[in-house]
Amino acid sequence: MNFENGYAIGIDTGGTYTDTVVVKCADLSVVATAKSPTTHHDLSLGLAASLDEALKNSKVDPSEVNLVSVSTTLATNAVVENKGARVGLFMIGSSKSVKLPVVTARFVRGGHKVTGAEVDPIDIESLVDGVMNMKGHVDSYAVCSAMSIKNPAHENIAEKAISLTDPKPVFCSHRISTKAGQMERAATAVLNARLMPVMDEFLKGVSSVLDERNLGGSVVVIRGNATSMNMENAIERAADTFASGPASTAYYGCIYSPAKDALIVDVGGTTTDVTLIRNSKPTIQESGSIIGDWETHVEAVEMFTVGVGGDSFSRITRSGRLEIGPGRVVPLCMAGNIPLPENWIGTENDSRLIKIGPAASETSDDAILTYLLENGPSTFGQLMQGLDLGEISLGTKVEKLVRSQLLDEVGFTPTDALHVLGKVEIGNREMSISAAKVLGAVFEISGDEFAEKVLDDTRIKIENAMLEHIVRKEIGGNMAGIVAGRSASNLVSFDVSLNLPIIGIGAAADCLLSEVAEKLHTEAVFPEHHEVGNALGAVRMALDNMNKESE
Repeated sequence: MNFENGYAIGIDTGGTYTDTVVVKCADLSVVATAKSPTTHHDLSLGLAASLDEALKNSKVDPSEVNLVSVSTTLATNAVVENKGARVGLFMIGSSKSVKLPVVTARFVRGGHKVTGAEVDPIDIESLVDGVMNMKGHVDSYAVCSAMSIKNPAHENIAEKAISLTDPKPVFCSHRISTKAGQMERAATAVLNARLMPVMDEFLKGVSSVLDERNLGGSVVVIRGNATSMNMENAIERAADTFASGPASTAYYGCIYSPAKDALIVDVGGTTTDVTLIRNSKPTIQESGSIIGDWETHVEAVEMFTVGVGGDSFSRITRSGRLEIGPGRVVPLCMAGNIPLPENWIGTENDSRLIKIGPAASETSDDAILTYLLENGPSTFGQLMQGLDLGEISLGTKVEKLVRSQLLDEVGFTPTDALHVLGKVEIGNREMSISAAKVLGAVFEISGDEFAEKVLDDTRIKIENAMLEHIVRKEIGGNMAGIVAGRSASNLVSFDVSLNLPIIGIGAAADCLLSEVAEKLHTEAVFPEHHEVGNALGAVRMALDNMNKESE
């Protein structure tokens, strides 16, 4: 089908914001854009808010929309945050120990040779006994048999036997990888099994939101290797959505880069993703990507991610040192009705304010929520004292409640620093200025100087991530560490130049990357609509893929 008329929509659900862009199919011009906070307790809420704003601004009737393309970092975040289904793994024809994110692993006799000939008959009795032991303790199963890429018979038998014993989802490695390497195939099968409920919940929410707006016609999801698939495949092959967001970023960069080779830098709220394009194409790790700590057969764009972004928690430690990230907090300027920071903010445990989150009810049996409902927003230190809890114990409980959006953590961020210096105006600047004055006094500097210090440290982290990615790829790992860590010593110094342009993506990119580019003796380019570049890259990629298929 050739999309010559009508409109297409791109949606990108990131860890901090959900972006939407409406594009006219005939000339690929952008009609409207929108950005809303990602609502982790119910992802469909943030998606609906972003989509509705974009549709309202575009004045496009849903009947005119031919395609919706979705990209997301949910799979990547789920791996990092150790979320997903509980998986039971069966390794057939191997007794080698595995270090994978599973509840338990069972080794079963069987498997095949490289010729496809059977090594041993599959031990069904041991397999069924393993299922009975796992039953009730796992949400899904992964099966990986020796040389199943040559003969999948034992995986097929195991799948049937497991399903008859425990009707839970079963993922066989030969269906998601055709490459040699049993450990990598096992990791790929396990990650699919873990991520399926994450993608299933997300895409059901997407379907519901689109159907309610009569937009449920042609919907695709972006893979991490810069191709697209339908929603059903996205659930079955959930691991393929790893690096979906960076793939859209890279595709956007390919379209708008002034040079065939460029470094694409996406400055988000939680992380900064760095990808490289060569000869106007994303560089793809075709042999398989490292996801978390595990080598897999998942094809994805080559990328480097660092835990720093616009909403990175910027705090002063007990030793008096400024630390930026990797954790994310709600910026003070965006926190709504909170006490003026000069009345509570300080160092270490008084550097963040804990408040009731959007998913909390007005009553609760939880001690932390009850305390906050009775006493109002409190610092982490005040909570420790008021609840008589240790730092580690309270930290674990708060982290769990924050992930469920029952609590919000509020603190100073690079976004606040930009407000202090008048570079952005999207929140309550008074809150940012109040905090900067107090925190600056710790270093005997002004609030403006403290804001500059936060931004300088943020830029250094982004600069090092860029250099580490490109030097590791072009020269080697040892040099990458030396180059990225060159500012750590006052005894040695050397200058580094980047011989390709930087394409900035994200709302805060132009406020952070211009100085980085100048320091690296190159140019930073911020194309139109770069603040929603992932969503735009997602819809352009999907349109291009569909037009190619119709030719």
